[in-house]
Amino acid sequence: MMKNKSAQILFHVIGCTIFLSLPIIFWPGQGGISDFFTDFRALRGYVNDILILMFFYLNFYFLIPRFYFPKKYTYFILAIILCYFIVAFLPGIILPFQESGRPQHHSGPGGNRFIFTIGHNLVFFLAVVFFSLMLKINNRWKQTEKEKLKAELSYFKAQINPHFLFNTLNTIYSLAIQKAGNTAEAVVKLSGMMRYVLSDASHDYVSLEKEIGYISDYIELQKIRFGETVKIDYNPCDPASGKNIAPLILIPFIENAFKFGVNPGEDSFIGINISLSGSELHMKVFNNKVNDRNETETPGGLGINNAKKRLALLYPEKHQLFIEDKDSEYTVDLYINLP
Repeated sequence: MMKNKSAQILFHVIGCTIFLSLPIIFWPGQGGISDFFTDFRALRGYVNDILILMFFYLNFYFLIPRFYFPKKYTYFILAIILCYFIVAFLPGIILPFQESGRPQHHSGPGGNRFIFTIGHNLVFFLAVVFFSLMLKINNRWKQTEKEKLKAELSYFKAQINPHFLFNTLNTIYSLAIQKAGNTAEAVVKLSGMMRYVLSDASHDYVSLEKEIGYISDYIELQKIRFGETVKIDYNPCDPASGKNIAPLILIPFIENAFKFGVNPGEDSFIGINISLSGSELHMKVFNNKVNDRNETETPGGLGINNAKKRLALLYPEKHQLFIEDKDSEYTVDLYINLP
């Protein structure tokens, strides 16, 4: 955020410097740049440029937000007209139309200096009005899109967290019912996972190392719960890569495999492979389907749908998701180009 703001300030400083330097650099006078500041005509034009620049920022930061966006168009137009009169006449007031003791004949058609002053630089002034207006509208549209994105992501995360709690608490409940000796270990792992969900997962991005650690704890918790009734083949990548990833973007596909691929009465197998090649993360999740599920339930429910939407929002054109849903097995192949 600070880097973007600093870059914007630097961009404006450079732009203003160039804008105010060009009239001096390309002044056609014969006596050199030093004579520029003794030529009344050149100085009037330079004051005009300074006022135009001041008007641009006044319009951009005050008039448009204060009058145009609230639809106070009458006040906006009156303010623009007032500003133009100031830009048009103030240079002549500061530096009267007099040079070397002789009046300058800056008269328009019919010798009317007032009409000439009104028309002088009008097109340029209106261009500045239009440019600042379009720039502000574009910035506001981008800000609106950013706020909409944040709102949608917050909504999806709000759905993910209760889903996580439901699954993990069911795991602890099953261990307590079985009076398993490793219930305390499961509680410790759940505590670490909850800490991750409540703190780190609130950020836009986390280190890949933390995300892989969360997934590993989740799988260990499932191993404690199911014991030998399900074969789990889990191969994580080396997370110490310095890469970042959106939190909880991978876990829904893994949760889905355990939800629809485990049945103590059948041969259950879940395969999870996560690899990293350069900046491309590849996760493959496989599970065979079990037969004791409610017929109304289908693989790829709320968690998968939310994951798809988050992927589309956070990694547009930077991810590929392939889901193969067969009668007896379900496979997910996910590729993400990490920053």
